[in-house]
Parts: sequence; C-alpha cells; structure tokens
Amino acid sequence: MTSQPTTNDFGAPVGSDQHSLTVGPNGPVLLHDHYLVEKLAHFNRERVPERVVHAKGAGAFGTFKVTADVSKYTKAAVFQPGAETETLLRFSTVAGEQGSPDTWRDPRGFALKFYTTEGNYDLVGNNTPVFFIRDAIQFPDFIHSQKRRSQSGLRDNNMQWDFWTQVPASAHQVTWLMGDRGIPRTWRHMDGFGSHTYQWINAAGEKFWVKYHFKTQQGIEFFTQDEADHKAGTDPDYHRADLFNSIEAGDFPRWTLKVQIMPYDEARTYRFNPFDLTKVWSQKDYPLIEVGVLELNRNPQDFFSEIEQAAFSPSSLVPGIGLSPDKMLLGRVFAYPDTHRYRIGANYAKLPVNAPHATTTSSYSRDGAMNPHNYPASQPEYAPNSFGGPHADVSLVTEADAWTADTEFVRQAYTLRPDDNDFIQAGTLVREVLDDAARDRLVSNISGHVVAVTDGAILERVFQYWKNVDADLGARVESVVRAAKQAQN
Repeated sequence: MTSQPTTNDFGAPVGSDQHSLTVGPNGPVLLHDHYLVEKLAHFNRERVPERVVHAKGAGAFGTFKVTADVSKYTKAAVFQPGAETETLLRFSTVAGEQGSPDTWRDPRGFALKFYTTEGNYDLVGNNTPVFFIRDAIQFPDFIHSQKRRSQSGLRDNNMQWDFWTQVPASAHQVTWLMGDRGIPRTWRHMDGFGSHTYQWINAAGEKFWVKYHFKTQQGIEFFTQDEADHKAGTDPDYHRADLFNSIEAGDFPRWTLKVQIMPYDEARTYRFNPFDLTKVWSQKDYPLIEVGVLELNRNPQDFFSEIEQAAFSPSSLVPGIGLSPDKMLLGRVFAYPDTHRYRIGANYAKLPVNAPHATTTSSYSRDGAMNPHNYPASQPEYAPNSFGGPHADVSLVTEADAWTADTEFVRQAYTLRPDDNDFIQAGTLVREVLDDAARDRLVSNISGHVVAVTDGAILERVFQYWKNVDADLGARVESVVRAAKQAQN
C-alpha cells in the first residue's frame, strides 16, 4: 500500500522521519533543521497539566434514551418522552494522579455530558451519593490532606485522618469509602450519582428539587482489599482496559437513570437540610422514579482529544434544569470552568469534544489562545447592537427561577435541623444497610488503613470518630488496631 508523504504541521513535505540534518553523516546537528525543532518542540508540549483531582480516568461515548414521562417535573428537552441524546461519560479516581492504579480505595468520578438540542448539559458526580464536606471553601484543604506531602512527596495516613476526624461531616462518605463500594470491581459494576441536589422546572414554571441515581444494569460488584492490592501491582490500568475491551467486544454497559423528586416547598421543613451534600434523602420519603437508560457504545477514537481534553462543569445547564443552595455545588460552578481554562485554555469550550453536537453556538466570545474559529464577519462584536446580532431572551432560560433569599451575609454552617447530626446517616448505613459480612470487611478495611496512623492524638480521635458512627464498630476498630500495633512493637 502506498503511504502518503510525511508533512510538517503546515502541510509541507519533510525530508526524513529518521535522520536529523547534520554536517556530514558524523557531524553535529544543525539548528536550522526546522522540522527537527518543530517535532521536538511539539513533543515537549504534548501533555496538558493533569487534573488537580480526578486525574486518572477514561471514558466512552453513548446514548441516553428516555423511557418514561417526567415532563411534569422538567421541560428540559433531554428528558422529554422518547428523546435520545448523544452522551460522553468519563470515569476517574479522585485523589490518584496520572499513572496511579485504578484499584486504589477512592471514590470514582462519574462525569456525564449530554449533547442536547438546547446545548450541552453536564452532570458531574461520583459513584457515591454523598461527599466528605459540605462547603467548597474546605475543598482545597480536603484535597491537600488526601494528596502527597510537600516535603516527602508521599501520601500520609496521619494527615488524612487528622482532617477527617476534625470534620465530622466526612463520616458518611468515609463509611462509604471504607466499605465494599470503595473499590468497585469495574466501572461497569458500580452506580453513579449526581450527588448534589439540583432543580427541575416544568413548562408551567413549577419548581422541584431533584437527585440523580444511575443504577448499573450489570449489578454491583467489588474487589476486596487484598484483591485490589494484587490488581494494583499486576494490572494498574485494569478499569480502563475493562471498559475499552467490553465496548470493543459489543458488550455495552448500561445504567438506568432514576430520580428522587422533592416538591419545592418541602425543602424548607424537611427534617434535615436537603441541600447538604453529606446527606441522602430517604427513598421512603421520596421514592425513585425511572427516567431512561444510558448506554455506552463507542470508544474514543483518540484518547487525548476526546477524553483527556474533555471538560465537565456543573455550570453547563439547559432550560428546565437549575442549581440549588448547595454550598459545594455553587463553589463548583466557579471552580470547574476556571480549572479548564488553566488546564486546557481559554477556548476549551470550542474543542470538538466540548462543543455542542446537537445545536450551534451564537455568542460574543472571541480571540484568546488557540481559537480555532474565525469570528463571523457579518456579526456585531458587542451587545446590545443595532445590526441584528444575537440577543439574550430571559424567557428561554430558567436560571432566574431558582430560589429566593433575603437575609444578612454570614460565614456560618447550615442552620441545624432535627436530623442534622453528622453521624446519623453513617450509623444507619452501618447498622441497617450492611450485613454481617460487609460489616466485618468494613472493620478490616478501616483498621488496615488506620494502623498506619502514627500520631497518638489523631489515633484517639479516629477511635472516637468511629464510635460516634456506631459504638460496636468503633470498639472493634480500636481493638484490631491496638492489637496490630502491639504486635508491631
């Protein structure tokens, strides 16, 4: 087969793929070998900065099909009866960096982009319905405690538990993390959650609060700690390979989307703050309602351009879907687009994977590094204008319908309600959701992690932390850890 001639990045042919321009075959390399300079300079810049969090991951494209009628809750086109929408789903670990093993104990990111007819809608969640903190101002400190120490470059169990035990709101998520679902067997065998509370608005302007649950159709499967440790050493890209190979073989993973709906006014009087990211809503109070099915059926053609450069943000909303007073969510609305502009560039939204696929853009954004498009010559460059340029229309959006607030500015936690204790739901998870075998594994997982804590004061707080979750669980953890430390001495 005849191949095409190699060209430089501007289309001109090059003289060799293998040999630099030199003074004779044995002489020095010449600086004016412009193709060598171009090739090396581009190579030096092949990697964009890795994500600060969720650095290690992979993803695939697919479709979301609506199978039920939820139009009485939202007018969003993506959720109307019979709608079918192209999607991109990226999975990831939270704390691990590029190259870290897929099977470390860590929450998994579940970031979903819907390429809807009304613009892109991003749902940026995890495989857990809750999180470690409830206020975005704590997020940098939380992540620093889970990453590596600046002095040694090593992760440190002391600082992890030091942070967790001083932030009781973390108890629910840490219980999830230390349980079976802390290490899913594959990304296909785990649920996904929007985690935050969002708002839906219907065609009549009625408002509802909503939580998203993506229930895996493959069933829940997990690794034990020993299995995960072995896999981390023998196949660190196990989850990435499993997803790619499953789709390549035609074994398309699917999730059923279900939602919980809370009437707007009930949020004011619910027994705990429904916007608190460390809490779940009772499914007895707000049962799951089916919406549709998500299927992944196409692998990326280029991992870098379609996965590494993919950018997700809770600020990417469409009419009929809005935000809530969730403090973590509102902080992420700023943080995510900002990190994309740092990591990828000012025009990250114009990259093919991030641009809308089912509609077009019409904005006054222009210029900036790596802008791939000419600004339309016939379009004015400012608003308002007298020359037929795009104009905003408040009737087309729902952001102003969100919620009302009229009070003083403060720096305080959410106002407490009867069931706002940080340990209640974690304790319920331990006592009422887990069976005896799962509780035994939970004790083993916690103890195996805590035994590496060397600071005595932090260790005492750890024991009390778990006793606050469940007295028996805490006592068992303390007994196992003390015995292990005594054996070490």
